[in-house]
Amino acid sequence: VAGILKEEDILKMMHAGIIPASVIDSIKAELWSKIFTEITFHHDIVIRTDGEIAWAVRKNNPDLQNQINDFWRFHQPGTLMGNILIRKYLQNARWITNPLSKEALERFVEAVPLFKIYADQYDFDWLMIAAMAFQESGIDQQVISPAGAVGVMQVLPDTAVHPHIDIPDIYNLESNIHAGLKYLRFIADRYFGDEQLDEFNATLFALAAYNAGPARILRLRHEARESGFDPDIWFGNVEIIAAHRIGRETVEYVSNIYKYYLAYRHFQEKEMQRQEFKNTLNYECER
Repeated sequence: VAGILKEEDILKMMHAGIIPASVIDSIKAELWSKIFTEITFHHDIVIRTDGEIAWAVRKNNPDLQNQINDFWRFHQPGTLMGNILIRKYLQNARWITNPLSKEALERFVEAVPLFKIYADQYDFDWLMIAAMAFQESGIDQQVISPAGAVGVMQVLPDTAVHPHIDIPDIYNLESNIHAGLKYLRFIADRYFGDEQLDEFNATLFALAAYNAGPARILRLRHEARESGFDPDIWFGNVEIIAAHRIGRETVEYVSNIYKYYLAYRHFQEKEMQRQEFKNTLNYECER
């Protein structure tokens, strides 16, 4: 988690009700308090004082320093352009929702056996697949997108009947999940089977391709390499190129899935602890 989730990611999870509290630098709290008005920021609770946040540039690079200072002067919150950017990229954004709310959790629990079966068959972490399904549809089989994508995994009928998938009955819950997982496995094997890719990043690239198309993600990896980023790592590397070239949709898509994955993983860990405690209590009662 360290190095992947930024402070604003944590705030998004708090806003959705996934986590209860966190700590953030006061300058960032001042900005995000204007966006997440339902979060209570306790400015009177101080963890550390006299910290400094600043841009660092080489002494022999005054042009960059001047450009940064000019940008901040005309784009900081409170300026005309700063307020426009905040409304465009923050206030009008679609934030994540809570996958552990009552109704969402009921849909999750119902689909868990199918996630486990087909994630195991196609060699994925079933919690990541559940998170993907929540991002796609809220794990709601009744959802049909304006483009005609169907059900929990938002599978297009044309994709379902493709020879590599061949699972046409996507209006059925199990077939829909099966088709989505089979297609994701096809993407991962065909386009991201590089030996240098670890399993985690191979999955992230497959998820990005599920959203934006494999050819486009391959081009972004190539451009990341040319731009000095690591083409084998999504977070903080290829995602930066993706944000620049194709906008924030795919970046947020993968980021949201990872947040939902963490929420589900925490929920499962708590459930296991609860079950272990229950088993221990029953054992003690029987003695």
